[in-house]
Amino acid sequence: MEHRTKTPSKHLGRKIMQMRELLGIRQEAVAEKLGVSQQAVSKIEQNENVDDAMMERVAKALGVNAEAIKDLNEEATVYNIVTNHGTATGLANQNYNCTFNPFDKWAEAIEENKKLYEVLLESERKRIALLEKLLEDKK
Repeated sequence: MEHRTKTPSKHLGRKIMQMRELLGIRQEAVAEKLGVSQQAVSKIEQNENVDDAMMERVAKALGVNAEAIKDLNEEATVYNIVTNHGTATGLANQNYNCTFNPFDKWAEAIEENKKLYEVLLESERKRIALLEKLLEDKK
């Protein structure tokens, strides 16, 4: 049985857009760094081919190297984000060093809701008693 691998897309504009979105950067921010309009960035992202000079400028604006954009794949993207932005490492450490038990917080919230419900219920009972008294006085 023959094994085929999917060849990566050659659409460089789309790869620029994917990298930008993975990094959470808006077109406006890239445009500002490049000194162009947001519409110009949009046009770059629509082009299948991007010249090397523009690719280098866009890569610098995104804080990555041009090769990472050209060879965009999952491994390169993760490596680039971790190396340049520390995002994945920060998330892993944040989850690993959890300082509270989420189930305890959930149980506390349920208890607080019960207390609030009891206060609300008592307030309604007093209101009903007052209304009943007013009705009795009118008779």
